[in-house]
Amino acid sequence: MRRLKLISLSIAIIVFAMVISPAFAQGTIRLEPHGSSYGAPDNVVLTSPATFYVNVTGASSNPTKDPHVFLIMTETSYNSLTGNVVVNWTYNGPKSVTITTWHKETDNSVKVPPNTESGTGYTVASLRSHLNTTEPIYWAFESILSGKDLTFTPKAFTITLPATKPRMLVYVLGKVYSTHQFNTQCEPCCKFNNRVPPTQPGFVVPEPTTIATAGMSLVALAGYAIVKRKRQN
Repeated sequence: MRRLKLISLSIAIIVFAMVISPAFAQGTIRLEPHGSSYGAPDNVVLTSPATFYVNVTGASSNPTKDPHVFLIMTETSYNSLTGNVVVNWTYNGPKSVTITTWHKETDNSVKVPPNTESGTGYTVASLRSHLNTTEPIYWAFESILSGKDLTFTPKAFTITLPATKPRMLVYVLGKVYSTHQFNTQCEPCCKFNNRVPPTQPGFVVPEPTTIATAGMSLVALAGYAIVKRKRQN
């Protein structure tokens, strides 16, 4: 009887691990800006080009494949663009991607970007909250880092945002090996199932001519972040 209970308990533990293991990969990408200035809140960058370092923090996410940058900006920022947003990196020589396709979204309940597993996308409401705006958002989703795996070792990429009224979030998503296969030849998940947690965006407010104005609005953003942190604690 005791042996039967132990077997049942073991099966329960295995089933529980199978259920929760996909969640381990739903927010273990870490994105850090290369310094901030002018007393900006954490993860806020006030210069353009803006450099970020990205890596993974959980063993179950190492490696994370097919890294994509996810950029979200306010409508005001989008309308003030004076050129294309460009992402640069250096692996086996300099590489870059020019962002020319932006998608407009107004529905707070929608999750973006597409092709993500349940619990991995970001709601428009959450993104608007981080941008401190009620405007429609514009988003883009592009492959970066020459498809190189994300590991524990940080990798750098740089974003140039030419805008007169810039306000943009920066996230990174990727794909972790499927947890539903139990062999050594597992394939990466076909959907994006790893991301930067929504509470840790890379927030870009560049262009030196707008720093003074941006600094005023960042006071409100910093206050919001402090209140939110206290509530979470």
